[in-house]
Amino acid sequence: MSSRPRGDGDHRSTPPNIDVMYSLKVDNLTYRTRVEDLRRCFEKYGPIGDIYIPRDQFSRSSRGYAFIRFV
Repeated sequence: MSSRPRGDGDHRSTPPNIDVMYSLKVDNLTYRTRVEDLRRCFEKYGPIGDIYIPRDQFSRSSRGYAFIRFV
């Protein structure tokens, strides 16, 4: 990830190596879904490298979907 915050993703000092990650798009999320909620639901399927919930730039509300990257 870039040094600029994007959505509710994990913020680290060094970007994760995305070459070895697999992405999963999750649709139809409520607008109140948090990164912690998704992590709790999906960590049983493998180690999670990153979670990104896109947000509207003006209202800052969730757009109703997320990307989960597994290592």
